[in-house]
Amino acid sequence: MHLSDQGHDVIIVDNLSRRNIDNELGAQSLTPIQTPQTRVKAWEEVTGKKIEFINLDVAKDFDLLVQLFKQEKPDAVVHFAEQRAAPYSMKGARQKRYTVDNNISGTNNVCCAIIESGVDIHVVHLGTMGVYGYGNSGGDIPEGYIDVILPGGRERNILHPAYPGSVYHATKCLDALLFQFFNKNDGLKVTDLHQGIVWGTNTPQCMKDERLINRFDYDGDYGTVLNRFLMQAALNVPLTVYGTGGQTRAFIHITDTAKCVEAAVTNPPGAGERVEIFNQVAETCRVRDLAQMIAKKTGVSINYLNNPRNEAAENELEVINQKFKNLGVHPKTLDEGLFEEVIQITEKFKDRCDTDLIIPKSYWNKNRASTCTEKESLGIESVSSEPLPVK
Repeated sequence: MHLSDQGHDVIIVDNLSRRNIDNELGAQSLTPIQTPQTRVKAWEEVTGKKIEFINLDVAKDFDLLVQLFKQEKPDAVVHFAEQRAAPYSMKGARQKRYTVDNNISGTNNVCCAIIESGVDIHVVHLGTMGVYGYGNSGGDIPEGYIDVILPGGRERNILHPAYPGSVYHATKCLDALLFQFFNKNDGLKVTDLHQGIVWGTNTPQCMKDERLINRFDYDGDYGTVLNRFLMQAALNVPLTVYGTGGQTRAFIHITDTAKCVEAAVTNPPGAGERVEIFNQVAETCRVRDLAQMIAKKTGVSINYLNNPRNEAAENELEVINQKFKNLGVHPKTLDEGLFEEVIQITEKFKDRCDTDLIIPKSYWNKNRASTCTEKESLGIESVSSEPLPVK
């Protein structure tokens, strides 16, 4: 909608797999989401602009994808067609296999279809800060590439070493390698956006009509840490912090995400240039600091659960994010309208919340599953409200 509002012609290609996963998990967005057909109709009614919707599986319908590229000759493909939740990707063997099959096949198909079509198309891919790993850089995380000295003293500028923390993050690392190959081998133009956690619910475009409202996931698999905290605060339920809460994460507002995507679309790499990489983040914050900020504002308490994830208890995260700023995007931070904007959504729709879904139910390995006991997972009141000791 942001791109359409800026005058771009937009076609949505989607197989609605995210909606099917809602059915699988027995979860729904806190906000009521309309069908794609209703949404594009509403958008045309309020703006006079048309967005076409095509139901197509990018990971499976290769020939149809090639045909679409030849027919429409797009300037850019914005690639969001991936299973996007780390917890869901670790839920079990089926979800791990689906995440790899869908994400890697989808990315490979997009690249191959562009090359097969013969159309000069710029790929703008939504990556993740998780490709770098947390606490893996030993300093500020550069935008995609890092200077190294190889044995023998040769200096090289290479892709930052990948250090994924889940199957989902591993697929994004593999995406980066595919892009590097197709860029080198076929001259494919790619911009990879390594994004942090998105906060906020609606953009100016979403607010034009209630039928255009954005998703708000709050469940333990798809709900971001911020969404879970805000939902718990609205219901006066203790905030559930994993481990010590010393995990540092990167954040960006949804409106700035849309602006970053547009900046990437309108500034493609030149012919022969390597894959462009942006760190699409506004700021970083420790999870426990975020919880304390929300607790102070709302008066709810904080509970510390055993961490279902296999990760370091504490990590630093310093990120260089100059490229999209140089393109005129100046992102807002968490203290700029967070509670006014998001809590309005949680208050308005809290009757739609199923509190059983907020508690984590996906564990990174069998050891984590056994550590997170039934009592801790389901009985919030039984868990200490003090941070766990740092090991």
